[in-house]
Amino acid sequence: MSTIDTTRTTARTGRPHTACDPASRVTKSLLGYGVLAGPFYVGVALAQAFTRDGFDPTVHAWSMLALGEHGWIQVANLALTGLMLVAFAVGMRRAFAPGRGARWAPRLVAAHGLSMVAAAAFPADAAYGFPLGTPEGPGTVSWHGMLHLAAGAVGFTCLAVACFVIARRYAGEGRRSWVVVSRLVGVVFLAGFGAVAVGAGAPAANLAFIAAVVVVFGWITAVAADRYRSVGLPS
Repeated sequence: MSTIDTTRTTARTGRPHTACDPASRVTKSLLGYGVLAGPFYVGVALAQAFTRDGFDPTVHAWSMLALGEHGWIQVANLALTGLMLVAFAVGMRRAFAPGRGARWAPRLVAAHGLSMVAAAAFPADAAYGFPLGTPEGPGTVSWHGMLHLAAGAVGFTCLAVACFVIARRYAGEGRRSWVVVSRLVGVVFLAGFGAVAVGAGAPAANLAFIAAVVVVFGWITAVAADRYRSVGLPS
């Protein structure tokens, strides 16, 4: 590109143009999955939550949508979202220069993605009247139900820690607003996770966790978009 073209691009966009080489295109494609993962997962889950007969968001966890006649939709939602997060983690690792969080942030995000795939493979147990025809009450916990709970516990913990690790990354880059938001999201997600873990199916606890999930996936989308925009720009 000529100096004149570069000057015109800078004047139009506010920052210098840098050619997107093949490696950068791959990295941006991988990061793009992080932009898509949150809206995809939340949108599909909410659509089911308001249309599945007998499902009550104040009583039933989203993972229970994987049960019953149309349960395959949530199974696919969990698996595809998990794989998108793994792809995002690979893109993050490629996009991060050596420094704070360059290794552990992608690993933690990938671990959460894999936990969602595991949650799809090992469904939760029917309980509290869902799917329709299931007796009221917590029911019994099966071996696959135990694995589902274990996958969720590991994945949610990794995602919460990832919020603080990525906040540390932003601190090293001198981006204070991103530091504050990332830490706040980590606290909110931990609080929501803790509420549902000890709430014994209380409506307030379930709704708090849903809100925390929406917040943390919104943060993932924002982080992915931020890293996407940074690929190919001069450091």
